[in-house]
Amino acid sequence: MEEIRLISTSVVQSSSHHCERIELTPWDLQGLLVGPIQKGLLFLKPTPSQQQQLLANTIVDHLKISFSRTLDFFPLLSGRLGIIKNNDNTSSFFVDCNNAGAHFIHTVADNITINDILDPMYVPHIVNSFFPLNGVLNHEGVSKPLIAVQVTELIDGFFIGCTMNHVIGDGTSFWQFFNSWSEISRGSDNISRPPFLNRWFPSGDINCPIRMPFCSDELDNEFIVPTTVEQRVFHFTKEKIAKLKAKANAEMSTTTISSLQALLAHLWRFVVRCQIINDTNQEVGYKIVIGARQRLKPSLPEGYFGNAIHVEIVNTTVGELLENGLGWAALQINKAVALQTNEVVRNFLNCWVKNPKLVTIRDSASATLYTSSSPRFNVYGNDLGWGKPVAVRSGLSNKGDGKVTLFPGVDEGSIDIEVCLLPEKFLAMEDDKEFM
Repeated sequence: MEEIRLISTSVVQSSSHHCERIELTPWDLQGLLVGPIQKGLLFLKPTPSQQQQLLANTIVDHLKISFSRTLDFFPLLSGRLGIIKNNDNTSSFFVDCNNAGAHFIHTVADNITINDILDPMYVPHIVNSFFPLNGVLNHEGVSKPLIAVQVTELIDGFFIGCTMNHVIGDGTSFWQFFNSWSEISRGSDNISRPPFLNRWFPSGDINCPIRMPFCSDELDNEFIVPTTVEQRVFHFTKEKIAKLKAKANAEMSTTTISSLQALLAHLWRFVVRCQIINDTNQEVGYKIVIGARQRLKPSLPEGYFGNAIHVEIVNTTVGELLENGLGWAALQINKAVALQTNEVVRNFLNCWVKNPKLVTIRDSASATLYTSSSPRFNVYGNDLGWGKPVAVRSGLSNKGDGKVTLFPGVDEGSIDIEVCLLPEKFLAMEDDKEFM
């Protein structure tokens, strides 16, 4: 496929600029060395009558204006990361709401259609170029935008790729912003879910700003580009997911295993099986990201804008995973999730401050699979004024062999799983009739 053409890059600022700093929590700071969140939506081009109803002369102008108005509700996104070098050779990061501006980029893919994106078995590599800020790590938000949008015109559609610094927020926060943008783009003067911008800290020994035991110039700038992997989207219908859930619960004589836990266990078992690992004692892990907003007591404020995710690794051996069946694997995931109580989450945050550890992409690569995002996010409700999206895709950031990204499917109750694997693993999965 051909390359895309850059038309323009604009700096977009918030009109509600106010000088303020926002302190960062352990949830936020642990992501300094990984990449940002990159998610994008694919839209059909509006009809002439739909375009006439929009507020600007062109779709791109309309999106740029509405993007700017949305930033008024999220002023921290038009700022930068701030950093203080302390006298004791430590560093402290914060959000500097200096209104340095977000980026809005307009590109054109002259010969690409929507079907060129959706029809191939593997996600075309050109999709990676539909996202801004490729190759940037989160700690570079000191000088790089904290959010950037790229609107790419296709022959018959638009791809809107959004990149948000992961130190600023998690997937819940990302989609909260995108959902708010869609409301403003449809003509609303306000948003239905205003962000709660103050950061939450557990009671204990956490003093702000948190001091990191290194200087900022010691941070690793290496961005690992996954050149050897392919990506494929697997669609699971509501009915298929219900069968997996029923099977998993029946095998373990329980009713506690959720639909998602059964689905992830199904995927985990077959990815391991397709690798044909001869050593049944070899350890295989599944790294899952668990939302903490509702696990805290009291729960975080409605609209909390920041990170509130907890990571847990489910470990077993090849033999145990493949010999014990779907229900057993799903129950191991279920137990790991259940362990993330209010006390466990609070203890993690307090302990992290005493011994800060930054997450790296290599940490995730140590597990067989690692999952991000959620099928519960409002993805297909993002009508920007001329109809709902037809597909969702993620960018290159934090990708590697074993990365799994979860999305709701277009049909109610369905789930799309974007899987990133080495090509030979996909070929083995294709030969597995039970999985396919």
